[in-house]
Formats: sequence, C-alpha cells, structure tokens
Amino acid sequence: MSLFSTLFKRGSETTKTVGNVEDFVSLTRVYFQSVIAVNLGITNINFIPDVANFKRMFKIATQNGKLGLAEKSRAKKMLMQDYGLSENFFKEIDTSVKKSCKTQNDVQSYLFMYQGFSNDLMMLMGNLMQWKFRIPSIFKSALRSMTEKTVHDVCTKKVWKADDVHKTAATVRQYKERLGYSEKWMTEYVYNIVLLAKKDPQNKKGAQKSEK
Repeated sequence: MSLFSTLFKRGSETTKTVGNVEDFVSLTRVYFQSVIAVNLGITNINFIPDVANFKRMFKIATQNGKLGLAEKSRAKKMLMQDYGLSENFFKEIDTSVKKSCKTQNDVQSYLFMYQGFSNDLMMLMGNLMQWKFRIPSIFKSALRSMTEKTVHDVCTKKVWKADDVHKTAATVRQYKERLGYSEKWMTEYVYNIVLLAKKDPQNKKGAQKSEK
C-alpha cells in the first residue's frame, strides 16, 4: 500500500519529507475515522481501515484501551506540523462528526457525503481557478487570498454563467450546510491540496506538456 509512502523516509534515513496530495488526504481520513471511533466507542478496527493501516505503519499503541484516541492525536500533530493546519480546522471536524454521527449506522452515510463534498469542491475550484494554479508557489499569500475569494464566491454567488458550474456550486453549498463546515475550513483544505499538487513532479510534467 502506498499510503504515507513519501511522508517519511524509513530505514536508516531520518529526514522527514512532506508528502503529496494522497498523503494529505489520507491523513485527514485517519483523523476523521479516529474521531468517529472515539466518539462512538468503536472497538472493531476493521470498521476504520485507514486508522488500522496508520496504526500498524507507525506502531501506535492503543491509549487507555480506547481505539482512535492515540491515532487522532498523532494524525493531528502530523497535519499541523507538516502542513500548517490550524487548531480550528480540527475543531470543525470534531463538531461536524459529533453532530452527524450519533450511531454507527450514521457513519457510512456521513463519510459518503463528505467524500462527495470534497470531490465536488475540488473539481469546482479547479474549474474556477485554472490560471491561478499556475502562480509560482513562492507567492503563497496571493494564492491563499485567491483561494479564499473563490471559496467565498462558491458559498455566496447564486448565479453562474456555466450550467455545470451553477449546479456543482449549488451542490457544494448543500453539502456545506449539512456537514457544517465554514468558508475558512474549506479555504484551508483547498489551499493545502493546491500547494501539494503544484509540488507534485507528475503535475509539473503535465503542465509543461500543456504549455507546449
């Protein structure tokens, strides 16, 4: 499995390297599943597969006999240190999960809804910010401001010229309300994925080819 394969150099090497988009998204899934496990008292690790892989890979001991507690703390620490995520980012996830997942029967529908939200949001942002993604990574503040403005437009602008954009933006707003995430959270999530995608060698090669 390639999960976190580039996040840490193992063996004799001790240098830590920030991973790619897959690593970032995988780590957020670990945090989500850990929160769910702690809140609902889940004891079957097979119910939370990303946490199971994370636990085995980093040899994380179960804390106080409660599955997800140590994994939640470790994933949060890694996301904050390696990607600069704010404390509020995690508070919003905690609040959303607590509100939506009252029983184990709620979990699958919640994660399915979140996946739809994430996919539609990134597809929409990619459509709306095409040329802005080519801004050099050194201009992080400018890119973040543009991301923030575009997210605000998605959340507030009710009419779009393109039908597909109009429909997707409406769907994202519905997901946002049901899941309870703020514009600030969405901006932080999208911005980190954009930065990581820009650093991905494969994406750089693709961009160079498209410019020829």
